[in-house]
Amino acid sequence: MPGFPPQPPGSQPPKKSRTNAVIIGSAAAVVAAVVITGVALSAGGDGEAKAAPTVTVTKTVGAEDAAEGADEGSEPAAESTDDGVLSLDDTMTYDSDVQISLSSFQREVSGEYASPENTPYIKFTVKIVNSSDSTLDPTSMTVSCAYGQDGKESEIVFDEGIDGFPDTQVLAGRSLSVTWGCELPKKESLLQVEVSPDYEMDTAIFTGKVK
Repeated sequence: MPGFPPQPPGSQPPKKSRTNAVIIGSAAAVVAAVVITGVALSAGGDGEAKAAPTVTVTKTVGAEDAAEGADEGSEPAAESTDDGVLSLDDTMTYDSDVQISLSSFQREVSGEYASPENTPYIKFTVKIVNSSDSTLDPTSMTVSCAYGQDGKESEIVFDEGIDGFPDTQVLAGRSLSVTWGCELPKKESLLQVEVSPDYEMDTAIFTGKVK
């Protein structure tokens, strides 16, 4: 059988020349280029070279490529947060030009004569601004609270300095502020307050954390 001649002990068999492989590869590339050039510049019947036809390559874009293109060439779409829920410092404006807002949040502990007594609560002000052209009757106003991630309903607190339900009319162009109290354990900070100026208006929902 043909093969390499016997080698001295400890010697390695001859290696294939890497230079030859490079030369062969380069030659193949040159041949491919010549073939392509021949196709592009094929001689016509009159001996003049004719331009090769234009070839359009269509790339199919995958999900990953599309995602990268979106990141590079466009701004991310803004997420909609218009779910009807307001922050504690926002203002609710109705179509009737009546506005509701909350302010002056302060933690308190009800006294011994309060209802309920010796209970941690949050005291805040509910302000009604009547910018309409008619009188508003807030005597049917409702205020309710909840706290915590699980939304535990809060008990209304009646204590010194708490006004409770209003019993006066709000004339056109006037405003009314009412101090309210809702149970809020000391370890809780997430508060939800729902206010409806009267029976006919939608409930405004405020939520956020208090100190």
